[in-house]
Amino acid sequence: MTARHLIAPPDPSLHDDRRQLVADLRSDTVTHPTQAMYERMRTAPLGDDGLDGDPTVRELEALVADKLGKQAGLYVPTATMGNLLAVLSQAERQAQVVLESTSHMFTTERGVATLSGLFYLGIPGVAGAMDLDALEQALLPSGSLQTALVCMETTHANAGGAVLPLAHMQAVHDLARSRRACVHLDGARLFNAAVALNVSADEVTRSADTVSLCLSKGLSAPAGAVLAGPQATIERARRLRKMLGGTQRQIGVLAAAGIEAVQTMPHRLVQDHVHARRLSQALNSIHPELLHADMPTTNIVMLDLPATGHDSSIWTHELGKAGVLVRAWGARRLRLVTHRHIDDTRVDAAIAAFRKTADKLLA
Repeated sequence: MTARHLIAPPDPSLHDDRRQLVADLRSDTVTHPTQAMYERMRTAPLGDDGLDGDPTVRELEALVADKLGKQAGLYVPTATMGNLLAVLSQAERQAQVVLESTSHMFTTERGVATLSGLFYLGIPGVAGAMDLDALEQALLPSGSLQTALVCMETTHANAGGAVLPLAHMQAVHDLARSRRACVHLDGARLFNAAVALNVSADEVTRSADTVSLCLSKGLSAPAGAVLAGPQATIERARRLRKMLGGTQRQIGVLAAAGIEAVQTMPHRLVQDHVHARRLSQALNSIHPELLHADMPTTNIVMLDLPATGHDSSIWTHELGKAGVLVRAWGARRLRLVTHRHIDDTRVDAAIAAFRKTADKLLA
């Protein structure tokens, strides 16, 4: 069996037990690699990334660092590990890490505090943008507890893919710097933010010391993330990555897909944003008095259900039967994410399925 056979793309006509699947809106992580990614994976130069290095990984790290305006990059298995390494490499034990209270790092990843000896403080925000007065107060010295790191997120997952204004990011950076704290940006969907703002990626990352970029959210790579930042910080993060079991040997096979993703995928993200807005507009027209979808800035639509009398598990189940996969986002909300596999035809099919399901549940 050849290497080409080992990494052959899946047959798009096969959907295992979901033969009636018309649209998978659960996440932009469900995308499959492109044919160009598979070809890069097949021909990628390889080495041992835990010994003398993998040349394809090195190429990816340099590429992302350059795109984000940073000195160096570090390839990691997941953006979660990238965020963790950013924290561990910039904050000592018994320090404080400040985050917006609905950010992914605070709501989902702060369990690391039990292992790191750090204190995570969540402060209120609007549309993912933390209250600057509350941040200023959080940065004031409090006994022996000093803030070492301030974290931002853009796009902001729990705020429906909201994009932080560049002026807000600069204000956060200036406040943090005034108290000698570093700034980390959870940029899992960073390129979505750059496209929405119509600026280059490095303009978004200018207000952060370190930034994590996910390669499988919207960019269609199968896995992996890159942490970028100052050379000294990344060198420390590399040592910590080994301690955490993040060394991946001949991982250039996957890094190759990441190179193709960063080089070719960002420009098409505007299509996902357009599809998300069209989906939102259509959902709001079905039963305006009962269903309410926000108007997305990027590729995430939040659909509120309280007035329907049915919780999100019922809607998720019924939509699944109609061939549309969505995620419950709490008991009374659904999250819908557009991506490369959601074209105009699938948007239309998803809208039709929502109408059918609404007629059934709201009759």
